[in-house]
Amino acid sequence: MRGGPAVCYIGAVPDSLTRFIPDAATTLIVVPAALLYGAAAAAFVAWLRIGRGVRVPYTRKAFHFLILSAATPVHLAWGVSGVVVYGCVIALLVAFAVMRGDGSGFYEAIARGTDAPRRSLFIIVPLVTTAAGGVLANLLFPTWAHIGYMAVAWGDAVGEPVGTRWGRHRYRVPSIGGITAVRSLEGSAAVLITSMLASGVVLRLESLEPAAVLGAAVLVGIVTALVEALSHHGLDNLTIQVAAAGAATFVLGG
Repeated sequence: MRGGPAVCYIGAVPDSLTRFIPDAATTLIVVPAALLYGAAAAAFVAWLRIGRGVRVPYTRKAFHFLILSAATPVHLAWGVSGVVVYGCVIALLVAFAVMRGDGSGFYEAIARGTDAPRRSLFIIVPLVTTAAGGVLANLLFPTWAHIGYMAVAWGDAVGEPVGTRWGRHRYRVPSIGGITAVRSLEGSAAVLITSMLASGVVLRLESLEPAAVLGAAVLVGIVTALVEALSHHGLDNLTIQVAAAGAATFVLGG
């Protein structure tokens, strides 16, 4: 279901916003599913970090990949209102980890050491910008907002681990909070390739013509890589979603 009919109407709320309001049936289905899935993902990355000693760039992005990838099937099944419910549940899980703080397995799996002394800030800021990016993508480019989810889920998730492992050509990016942040050309190339593949797979599953899929996927990959490279540290989850959804809309219409 792509941006289905509004499930309820509240007085002066514009029609474009009623799509974000979940009905009872959606809430009852998505809340427990999101809670189980989110808790499982959190436990998995905590085990990787504490039990297996996997470095934070990998565990953080593993959680990022698992959580944001699931937003697309939720969107296609229940519309943006389902994503709102899903996102609220995940946000509560992350907020709980931040409240527990240092030493908590899940917190240690998603809190970068390089963000010290503001490790919690750079958990909360991406959480907020991810939500804001999803809202803006759905307001501006509702037909292809889920392509924005996928560009962030796959493209942005791969960039940091690739840059950590193979990045040799590094460049600094602006950052809020005064934290020094660097990215790499190798990581940016990974963002381009992976976001192109992710959007291409989803678009092809929607039975679009191969030529249209290829054109949209290539543009989404290029735009995602450029926007990720130029965005402030902590803000790229917002900018990528909007830019990728806009790129898909430019090629495919909306």
